[in-house]
Amino acid sequence: MNMLAFSDIESLSAKAAELFLDLSEKTIFKKKIFIAGVSGGSTPERLYTLLGSTPLRDNVDWNHVHFFWTDERFVPHDHEESNYRLLYDHLLSRISIPPENIHPVRTDSASPAHAAEYYEEEISKFFNLSAGEFPAFDLIMLGMGEDGHTASLFPSSKSLEEKTRLACPVYMKKPNPDRVTLTLPVLNNSGQILFLVAGRSKSKILKAVFNPEQRHKYPAGMIEPAGGILKWLIDKEAAEELNPEIIRISSDSD
Repeated sequence: MNMLAFSDIESLSAKAAELFLDLSEKTIFKKKIFIAGVSGGSTPERLYTLLGSTPLRDNVDWNHVHFFWTDERFVPHDHEESNYRLLYDHLLSRISIPPENIHPVRTDSASPAHAAEYYEEEISKFFNLSAGEFPAFDLIMLGMGEDGHTASLFPSSKSLEEKTRLACPVYMKKPNPDRVTLTLPVLNNSGQILFLVAGRSKSKILKAVFNPEQRHKYPAGMIEPAGGILKWLIDKEAAEELNPEIIRISSDSD
């Protein structure tokens, strides 16, 4: 695990885009495919905009990139709170990617439970999984809420105890929409996980997540890929309460 701090969200996003380009290129060269799990929220929005703009979008072989979602609100895909819409508006609509490479959560299904079942079926079929196996995404991009949640895994929720399922429904207190989320075993089976965290409002919870005695109280602190790489990209405001010894300040050469 390593942490890299940036002066602002612009430089943070630029680094995240650079990492995406580098990893996708190397993975496609090796495996002829690159499978990424993407998240919603305000922090990755700039990253998606960069990836969907020239010159960066012209440097990715989108024919071999597949997108899945780490979580989704149970709303129509054109809803303003939809994670699918966020990625569509800022990236998917701006690149030439085959429709079959896009794997959103089916929010037109009967319920979040049905949507989670459909999503599990699609993931299992795509990765050709046997019973008890978990998919291995090449990259998972995550954010963190002010309560320490990540994807749609919230503190003290039953979904954190899930050991076998790939995706599960998450029922929220109204008026918040219900959700579907990938489970911890899926996230922790990824080849690389990239956390993007920005803003002073995240500083206190980030400090708690990096406290060995507190981290497992929060879903973000439970992200520990067994055989993969975990990277945190944070801005200076989010880093305000962290021990400087655990932070590496970015430079142009990073």
